[in-house]
Amino acid sequence: MTIELNHTIVPARDKIGSAKFFSKIFGLTFDEHAVGYFAPVQINESLTLDFDDDVDGFDVHHYAFKVSEVEFDAIFGRIQTEGIPYGAEPHSRDDMQINHRGGGRGVYFCDPNGHILELLTVG
Repeated sequence: MTIELNHTIVPARDKIGSAKFFSKIFGLTFDEHAVGYFAPVQINESLTLDFDDDVDGFDVHHYAFKVSEVEFDAIFGRIQTEGIPYGAEPHSRDDMQINHRGGGRGVYFCDPNGHILELLTVG
């Protein structure tokens, strides 16, 4: 049996705003008509991020996404256009640098909830 991650819940202060931010930066579609208990964003054919309002507070999470070089360029371009601070390391997310680990490229930035988002082209 192959184990596959189907969905995960992303705690947020504003689930719809968070889903819209994520969709915009990653170039994905967000369907507000699909919002129920969660605000779902389909990442690919097998993974959905379910944004959930968490009024009691939450820990910051780290979400890493392996993308192609072309996808990296597009997403990184949107990060820059939006003026979002980014960095080369998880603990320096505002040095405005990218890393080149393993011969690829990587970058870290935060969403409006403080979650750490990572893009990498080489795993």
